[in-house]
Amino acid sequence: MPELVNLILVLAVVAAACALPGVFLVLRRMALVSDAIGHVLLLGIVLAYFVVRDADSPWLLVGAALTGLLTVALVEALQRTKLVKADAAIGLVFPALFALGVVLVSVSHLRSAHLDIDRVLLGQPDLATVPRFPIFGTVVAPVWVMGAVLLMNVALVVVLFKELKLSTFDPALAASLGFRPALIHYGLMAVVSLTAVVAFDAVGPVLVVGFFVVPAAAAFLLTDRLGVMLLLAALIGALGAAVGVFVADRVDANTSGTVAVALGLLFGLVFLFAPGRGQVALLFKRFANRRAFEVTMLAVHLYQHEGTPAEASEARLDELYTHLDWPPARVATVVARATASGLVTRSGDLLKLTESGRDRAGAVFGQRTS
Repeated sequence: MPELVNLILVLAVVAAACALPGVFLVLRRMALVSDAIGHVLLLGIVLAYFVVRDADSPWLLVGAALTGLLTVALVEALQRTKLVKADAAIGLVFPALFALGVVLVSVSHLRSAHLDIDRVLLGQPDLATVPRFPIFGTVVAPVWVMGAVLLMNVALVVVLFKELKLSTFDPALAASLGFRPALIHYGLMAVVSLTAVVAFDAVGPVLVVGFFVVPAAAAFLLTDRLGVMLLLAALIGALGAAVGVFVADRVDANTSGTVAVALGLLFGLVFLFAPGRGQVALLFKRFANRRAFEVTMLAVHLYQHEGTPAEASEARLDELYTHLDWPPARVATVVARATASGLVTRSGDLLKLTESGRDRAGAVFGQRTS
């Protein structure tokens, strides 16, 4: 298999594995938890090393995953005090645990290990196919471990879809139905922690956070259906991986950094052009609402003076701009729009409401005119 295609497949697997639990993090407003877990993995690795005294042991990953759960527990403990908010709790916990990990590294045998800054910060997904995980006597590449994590995440989402959905959107109802939302929550955090640990080794912390948050946030803008959101998040993550790897290969840039940029650009496109929720769609919606409001205001003005002695002046086209405080050009545009919509008719310079126009104006006052 060509090296470029192989690398795209590696990152697509990591993206999909992170995007699935990432959707629930975004929906639960816990997106920063993935960043916190990514920072405290070092502490778990060091503590596990103190126990096994083997820098290549797979138990180091177990220690890292358990530290991720500890981070979540500490954050929630701070939140429950009602003294700090969620974002502040995360900001208090993960710098402290990360700093503790750095201190422990400085006093341990791991201090003598060579730490490549490029690999620590941005990762080296190019090496994700190189076997280095000893499992039951066999050395396995991170991509295969990540593939197993992806299958586990897919299975959990399929089997526990109803429980995850209910506990995410209505924890109180989930509790009343006996679903134990707290247990589901910590189970989800365990999955996030394990996924983050394996993905961290494969692609580095920056891209791990990107894969957890960006595809899920983009999918959230595209649909309200949870099942579709999960699928879209996985596809957006894989697309960002493919685009980033291709560009990085062409410009000879860092793969993880380029993929992170590609994910950001994809989110930007969704943010601008998503149907219904994109900024362009919202701009058109505001424009349409403004046009409709102007027509309604004209109908209300005519309705208020209909059948009164002032109607001859208030309903004259050449005098409307003084009564509505609109420029003459705007008056002409709104009248043309109201006429085309069948709300107003013209008799010379005098404007008259149709039944439809009278109904719209009456609805503003809560009145039924027909």
